[in-house]
Amino acid sequence: MKRLLFSLILAVLLPLFAMAQSVPVSFTGRDANNRWVQLDRVVITDLTKGWSETIVWPDTTLTMQNGTGIHDVETGRVPSLQLSQNNPNPFNGTTGVLLTVADAGAVTLEITDVNGRTIVETTHALSLPTVTHQFRITLSTAGAYIMTARQNGKTASIKMMNNGGGKDDDIEYAGDIVKTTHALSPHALSPQASPLQPKSSTRDNTTNPFNIGDQMEYIGYATINGEECESQHVTQVQETEETIVLQFTEAQAASDGQPCMESPTVTDIDGNVYNTVQIGNQCWMRENVRTTHYADSTAIPAGDSISYTEPYRYVPNNNENNIYTYGYLYNWAAVMHGASASTANPSGVQGICPTGWHVPSDAEWTQLTNYVSSQSEYVCGSNNVSIAKSLSATSGWQSSSNACSIGNVQSNNNATGFSVVPAGDYYNNGTYGAFGYYAYFWNTTEQSGSNASIRFFGCYNTDVVINRDNKYVGYSVRCLKD
Repeated sequence: MKRLLFSLILAVLLPLFAMAQSVPVSFTGRDANNRWVQLDRVVITDLTKGWSETIVWPDTTLTMQNGTGIHDVETGRVPSLQLSQNNPNPFNGTTGVLLTVADAGAVTLEITDVNGRTIVETTHALSLPTVTHQFRITLSTAGAYIMTARQNGKTASIKMMNNGGGKDDDIEYAGDIVKTTHALSPHALSPQASPLQPKSSTRDNTTNPFNIGDQMEYIGYATINGEECESQHVTQVQETEETIVLQFTEAQAASDGQPCMESPTVTDIDGNVYNTVQIGNQCWMRENVRTTHYADSTAIPAGDSISYTEPYRYVPNNNENNIYTYGYLYNWAAVMHGASASTANPSGVQGICPTGWHVPSDAEWTQLTNYVSSQSEYVCGSNNVSIAKSLSATSGWQSSSNACSIGNVQSNNNATGFSVVPAGDYYNNGTYGAFGYYAYFWNTTEQSGSNASIRFFGCYNTDVVINRDNKYVGYSVRCLKD
């Protein structure tokens, strides 16, 4: 009898569970080279039911409710506090954010870095009515950030990626996306006319009818090389939650000096966030490695001596204030983390680099310098080996009177965005040198049992020098994306 009763309950409840099932479908774009593409909009068509709907960036997900098409069965409302993804993202100093408030009341906004340090926040709670509001965000320093809205115990957060360029750190109210006559609280941020273009919809759900097993069609649109392009059509029966890749037949042109499209930043196991830079077909870290652990969590000991075989890290110029800008100096054993030497391109040696990245070989450094030498805008004067200025940071170098040298008119440096800084070296026990004058970089190519290949930048030099040195010396490291 109990078994029969249980079966009857299941027979009643299972159809209800099926009807209540949400089917979120997310979308991502890829170009002909399989690189990520920002989708400007996606057209979703239910061929079975005969309806069509468009979602607009930054929306990338549409949730369909089996049986009803209503996202919130009980109330039919959007979440009471919704912070939409900022647009553009990544951005260069300034971006826009939409905040939807379903319950009128006081709202506070805060932006923190990935380590939880508050960068900017509203000093007073904003008294916001029930509507979608616009905010203009300005951030001065490149990096990854978290923006959080709070209201009556509820929170909503988004992750933002800044490439730098903002004059200051600010959250500025820019009005709502419909014309209203309400006034803000006296404590609110001063409103002003907004240049931001709000997206056409803040919804991530549809009220159109949908049943699991409906035949769906998805078409993406993206701007590639300045032209709007249409993706290949995806037509399929939709039964489960999934992410759909919308493929474009066009390839995006490489953009030198810009953050890598798929990896504008990379985070190591210590939580350090590094900016990246695209140069030719290579995606490099724009900053020197500053980790104290390998990706497998093994610690890298702080060095107070030298060794050919034991891994050590050293502080540039013996001043810990230099670590953020200049990274650590590492001996070759620390760089390789037990891996064998490599001359290959790519090297195949993760070594000290984060997962998905590797230590470059001498051949990969040569690929970089050969490419830069082939581009006239990166060459100083008439000699195509005079490329050191275009790869070096615009400050921090000892001055030089040599024409086309790194230290000469430093404001003209860094056309590539590679941003080499003169971290110097650690040589012999307790000896630091060349800080402000030179930069040295290890690679995976071995010259002998005691020597490995390096690349050398000097304030008096016009070219990038190929050399070798003892493996116990402490030098800088850059990583390449796999």
